[in-house]
Amino acid sequence: MGIFDKLKKGKKTEEKNQNEISTQGWDAITEEAERIYLGQKNPKHYGALIKWRLGGPDPLDGISVYDGGDYWHFVTYGLSELYEKESEDKEWSGYGMEFTFKLKKDNYENEEMEIKCICGLLQQIAKITFNNGEIFNPYEYLYTGQTTGIDSKQISNITGFITIPDTKFQTLNTENGRVDFVEFIGVTDAELKALKNKEITVKELYEKIGSDITNYNRQSVI
Repeated sequence: MGIFDKLKKGKKTEEKNQNEISTQGWDAITEEAERIYLGQKNPKHYGALIKWRLGGPDPLDGISVYDGGDYWHFVTYGLSELYEKESEDKEWSGYGMEFTFKLKKDNYENEEMEIKCICGLLQQIAKITFNNGEIFNPYEYLYTGQTTGIDSKQISNITGFITIPDTKFQTLNTENGRVDFVEFIGVTDAELKALKNKEITVKELYEKIGSDITNYNRQSVI
């Protein structure tokens, strides 16, 4: 091998190393999900066709959906730093959170459509953070005044959300910083109005509902 061949080989190796992307943040989320859902190496996954940073419409790089038996468990990828550390904040990874959601399995006319509908809602909520810098903490509520259901046919009693710490995902201390998992639970219009009017707290409402799995057919507890 001549000197020029060696130089070419060295340059190719350098280019390869530069093109390799670290996925340390992404991998940490996946490892936690696989700890909970053993054996589910290939869950349903819905990725953004064009990344937000490249001008795409969806802020989340992806959403994985794990089979919890009688429910689907959604977890987002994109509110924390999924790849190499970019921010100067060493304590937190990105916005320091990822969203989760549990949807009760039911006799849906089109289950895949319902799953995609939730993915779309999680993307919309993530846009609030990306556009306004808003951080979602546990025991808050998200009320927009919407009276139609959050399901694909918009006929459910469930019209908005409350938040809790996810009951299965643990806080992660990744190489990029801390990540909390904020779980959204669907609630009714009457429940949201009671929260808005301070007739009940989010914790009290969560206790009344008695489950963190969103059931589109659930009746209001208020």
